Amino acid sequence: MRNTSSNKWVIKICWVWFCYLLLIANSFSLQGEVKVSDSALEAIRIGKDGITFVRGENGDPFFVWGCNYDHDSSGRLIEDYWVKEWNTVVQDFDEMKNLGVNVVRIHLQLGKFLNSPKEMNPTSMQKLKDLVDLAEDKQLYLNLTGLGCYHKKDIPKWYDDLDEDARWKVQAFFWTNIARECKESIAIFCYDLMNEPVLPGKNKIEKEWLLGELGGKYFVQRIALDLNERSRIEAAKDWVDMLVGAIRKEDKNNLITVGVIPWALTFPKAKPLFYSPEVSENLDFVSVHFYPQKGEIDKALTALKVYEIGKPLVIEEMFPLKCSLKEMDAFINQSATIVDGWLSFYWGKTVTEYREEKANLPSNIIASWLEYLQEKRHHITDPNRSE
Repeated sequence: MRNTSSNKWVIKICWVWFCYLLLIANSFSLQGEVKVSDSALEAIRIGKDGITFVRGENGDPFFVWGCNYDHDSSGRLIEDYWVKEWNTVVQDFDEMKNLGVNVVRIHLQLGKFLNSPKEMNPTSMQKLKDLVDLAEDKQLYLNLTGLGCYHKKDIPKWYDDLDEDARWKVQAFFWTNIARECKESIAIFCYDLMNEPVLPGKNKIEKEWLLGELGGKYFVQRIALDLNERSRIEAAKDWVDMLVGAIRKEDKNNLITVGVIPWALTFPKAKPLFYSPEVSENLDFVSVHFYPQKGEIDKALTALKVYEIGKPLVIEEMFPLKCSLKEMDAFINQSATIVDGWLSFYWGKTVTEYREEKANLPSNIIASWLEYLQEKRHHITDPNRSE
C-alpha cells in the first residue's frame, strides 16, 4: 500500500528545489546580461568649456593615453594579417591594455575597403566589425583613421586614375560606410579623416597623390594636385566639410578630427591650415604629430601653442625618435597645461620580447619607452591630476 501523504511531501520538496534551482539559474542569466551591458566604456564628448574631453553622463574629465597600432614589427599593416591571424590582433589588444592605454589608433587602407568606387569590400567590413567588438570587449576606445594609402601596391589603379572631384566622392563614400558600421558602438573615440593630408603650393601643379616615402610606406597624401584658383584654405575647407558631412549622414555623435603635420615646428611663422578658423569649423578637436628634436624641446612647445585654438588638443603621434626619453618626458609634462591626450606606438611586441633581443639598441630603446608609457599612465589618466 502506497504512503500517499509521504509522496505528497516528496513532490512538494522536489517542487521547491526545482523553483529554487530555476531562480538561481535565472539569477546567473541576469547577472550575465548585466555583465555584457555593464561596460566601463562611456561616450566621449567635448566638455561644456569646449576645450576638454568628458566621459559619460556625469561629464568626468577624460585624458587620452594611447597607441598607434599602425603596423606590426615586420611592417605589415593590420589588413595584411587580420583575416588569417585574428588571434594576433586579440593578443596585441591585450598587450596594449596591459600597458594602460585607453585609445588605440587604427589606420584603415582605402584600397582594402573598396572593391570599386561604389562597392565596399565585405571581408574588410566584417573585420572592422570584429575589431569594434574586440575594442568593446577589451574596453578600449578606437581612433579610426581612414583613407590610408600606405602601401602603393595596395592602391587600386582605378583610384589613382580619378580626378579630384571623383576622388573626393570615393573618399566620402568610404566614410559614410565606415560611420554606418560604427555609429552604434560606444568604443568609437573618433574618426580621423586622413593621416597628414597636404595641399600643393600656390600656382603649382603636382602629378602624384602620395609623397614622403618612409620605410616603404607613404604616410602623407595630397588631397588636391591643383588648387584651380582656390586658396589653400578654400580647398582644405571644401574637403573637410565634404567628408564631415559624409560621416554625419550616418553618425551624429562621435568625434571627428584630422591628424596633421605641425608645420610650425619646421617653419616658425607657419599658421595652421586645417586648424585655421575657417577649415576647422566642423572638426571637434585638434590632432597634431610631434617628434621633438634633441635639445629643442622649447621649440616644440612653442610650435605646439600654435594649435591651441579653443578646441581639445591631442598629440596623436609621438615617440623619442629624435630626442632622449628624458626630453620626451619633459615635453609631455610641459605640454600638459594645454594638451588633452597623447598617443605613441605599439608594434606587436612586448617589453619582454624587446629585452630578449640582446645587444640590440633600438629594441632596448623601444622597451624602455613602453615601460615609461605603462608607468606614466597613472598620472596622465587620473581625472584629478594636477597640471
